[in-house]
Amino acid sequence: MPSFLLHILLLSCILFTPTDSSDGDGDGDLVDQICKKTPFYDLCSSILHSNPLAPKSDPKGMALIMVNGILTNATDTLSYIEELIKQTSDEQLEQQLAFCAESYIPVVKYILPQAADAINQGRFGFASYCIVDAQKEVNACDKKFSGSTQAPLSDRNDIMQKLVDVAAAIIKLLLNG
Repeated sequence: MPSFLLHILLLSCILFTPTDSSDGDGDGDLVDQICKKTPFYDLCSSILHSNPLAPKSDPKGMALIMVNGILTNATDTLSYIEELIKQTSDEQLEQQLAFCAESYIPVVKYILPQAADAINQGRFGFASYCIVDAQKEVNACDKKFSGSTQAPLSDRNDIMQKLVDVAAAIIKLLLNG
């Protein structure tokens, strides 16, 4: 399962990313400065520090890296959902998964690409709107399994939610100048 490996890789990046950075130099580490203003510092830091372009980037570039990270994760989750649909014989689970696929498809095909375009164009208000829309779609999927004993997407939806929260915080910084 390549998606499971991505999840493990992401978690190991979080666990083994040094949180002590070069606060001593006048410039500081812009990645750390930005990530400290997000709700999930470790997640933000691990994703941005793992991208070779991020340390040379400005907040706009970092927002774009985060949105592309969310897109990669959402695409992987959609593929995972499609595999689960093929494997299940449980009709109710299949319907719940199909609903989640319907939630993730616009996130992957339209919402996140539009957010990335908006960031590139400096339209941070629209980018913020797109991120909130992606968050709503992930929440809708998650709610399909509330009260259910089987929630095969809860970990994935949780990571998506955290990634979206980080991206939203970075975009908010851009909006506030």
